[in-house]
Amino acid sequence: MTEKVRIDKWLWAARFYKTRGLAKTAIEGGKVHYEEQRVKPGRIVEIGAEIKLKLGPDERIIIIDSISDKRGPAKVAQELYHETDDSIKQREEAKALRKAAGVVHDKKPDKKQRRQIHRFKRINSSE
Repeated sequence: MTEKVRIDKWLWAARFYKTRGLAKTAIEGGKVHYEEQRVKPGRIVEIGAEIKLKLGPDERIIIIDSISDKRGPAKVAQELYHETDDSIKQREEAKALRKAAGVVHDKKPDKKQRRQIHRFKRINSSE
């Protein structure tokens, strides 16, 4: 009596991607591995399977706890999976290394910074 759900739809329902199209693109681009293998977006997910996701600079390893094809609130989506302890530890270490190196990808430039970027580009493009 297990529900059959495609991996792209499950990733969307678990709120890893905003749209199924983005999930499909990530899968086709090799950023999602199901049981250590690249898969197609139509792959059916199973409870207990391991998924490795590359999201931005981070990599997560998650285990599927339940299956859903409906996107609900974030609290419900978090009950669909759990992240492995090793994955959490590696993400925290990578975050600390990025912070120590001064690499920050957390926010977009504000209005003043955008003006400076445009001014810099305009000056350097005329040379």
